[in-house]
Amino acid sequence: MEIGIIIAVVVVALVFDYTNGFHDAANAIATSVSTGALKPRVALAMAAVMNFVGAFLGQKVAHTVSDTIDPGPGSHGLVIVMCGLLGAIAWNLITWYYGLPSSSSHALIGGLVGAALAAGVTANWAVVIEKVVIPMFVSPVVAFSLGFALMLAIMWIFRNANPGRANRGFKIAQTISAAAMALGHGLQDAQKTMGVIFLALVTGGYAAESDGLPLWVIIAAATAISLGTWSGGWRIMRTLGRRIIHLDPPRGFAAESVAASVLYTTSYVFEAPISTTHTITSAVMGVGATKRLSAVRWGVAKSILTAWVLTFPAAALAAATCYGVAHLFLP
Repeated sequence: MEIGIIIAVVVVALVFDYTNGFHDAANAIATSVSTGALKPRVALAMAAVMNFVGAFLGQKVAHTVSDTIDPGPGSHGLVIVMCGLLGAIAWNLITWYYGLPSSSSHALIGGLVGAALAAGVTANWAVVIEKVVIPMFVSPVVAFSLGFALMLAIMWIFRNANPGRANRGFKIAQTISAAAMALGHGLQDAQKTMGVIFLALVTGGYAAESDGLPLWVIIAAATAISLGTWSGGWRIMRTLGRRIIHLDPPRGFAAESVAASVLYTTSYVFEAPISTTHTITSAVMGVGATKRLSAVRWGVAKSILTAWVLTFPAAALAAATCYGVAHLFLP
């Protein structure tokens, strides 16, 4: 029976990975598409490829995710993991429908914690607070500040440049910065699904906590998120690319460069599963604020902030509800 549940958990985890891909496709390419630096389908293809490659560049974030809860061995523990995933998927679909760039990462962690609490299992709060909650608040502030500072530097350095020539140059540069952003998204978000699959394998007794990630897990997660990215997330892309602020190529380049740098730093230095959505959205707001504060549509930003705040508890509640239903059928 356990092997059947493990297979089901792996399938649901890959479904989550796919929804993560189309939900977060806008993260890497919305700014490049909105400025005209890349055509939509070209941008999606590039993002899908770079997502796939990024998934192979590290395992630290995956192990952090697998350490967030200890569901205990056996089929009951696997049901907890399954319900955590279902809660995250539900919230991803809701926010995608309304075009809100919420965090798939926080939905996943919130779902796992919610299912664990509903089952009476203690979450590893030290890991959750240090690696998830604190970065959840710090990373957007850092991205906003760095985006603002980098854009000021660009404006000063190119103050005497010909505007048309500068824009053409930054459109080319945006191809590189968008690729870097997509690579960072694969590095961060594909690993989160790997971590959940690895947690299921450990729970089912098919792996030890000290083991490395099996190659098939990496390939499966990389493929699922890439396919999801290729399918596109057009609703959210419009929000990031147009509704927050109308970006020009220099601001698009600055936002993507800052967001990519934050993703790499948190992955390799802090091993923290931060939100790529929070990061790029905050960077967009930061570079936009250099134009003038009123240029940023703060009403849209408020709606996004509301989704950010609700993500963790909403996904937790959805997962707890799933566990409550599943518990009725548990032996």
